[in-house]
Formats: sequence, C-alpha cells, structure tokens
Amino acid sequence: MTKYEGLFILNLAGTEESVKDAIDRISAAIGEAGGKIENVQKMDKRAFTRVADKAVSSGFYVNVLFQADSKAIDTLKQRFQHDAEVWRVLFTKAPKIAVPVAA
Repeated sequence: MTKYEGLFILNLAGTEESVKDAIDRISAAIGEAGGKIENVQKMDKRAFTRVADKAVSSGFYVNVLFQADSKAIDTLKQRFQHDAEVWRVLFTKAPKIAVPVAA
C-alpha cells in the first residue's frame, strides 16, 4: 500500500449537509475503496483566488492522509467526479518524512 494525500474542496452552498457530514462520507468512501485513513485535517473555508465558475467562489478545504492501492485511487477519482458536494479533489503521493539520525 502507498501513502496518499487527498485534498478535497467542498462546495456545500445551498445544501444542508455540514462539513463534518461531508468528511464522514468522504472517509467512508475511502474505506469502501480499500483505503486506511491515517489523518484528517479540516481547514477553513477559503475564497478562490481565480474564480472559474461565478456560482462557486469559495470552498471548504479538507486534507486526508491515507494508505491505499493505486487501483483505489482510480475508483475514488471516478466516485468523487459525480459528487455534487466535492467541487475539486487532488490525490498525490504523500511525501516521506525524513527521520533525523542522532550523531
């Protein structure tokens, strides 16, 4: 399994779903795809610097660190592509953290 970092931008305007509900739904989807979540970081709502769609000018940012197979990433991309509350999603391989060696 490989460590991945998923950055989700949520568009919850006009819905009654809370950010916590959306994060729980995203976490469940990652688990269903065979992923194992290590950390979820909820960030604030931020305005977009460049607005591609005038109807959506800001979003809630959520960063999820998880382990999964590469096949699971393809499954998740397709699943979130059809999710109205997930405005954008970006999956990257998580950077390896260097552990300092004592001299």
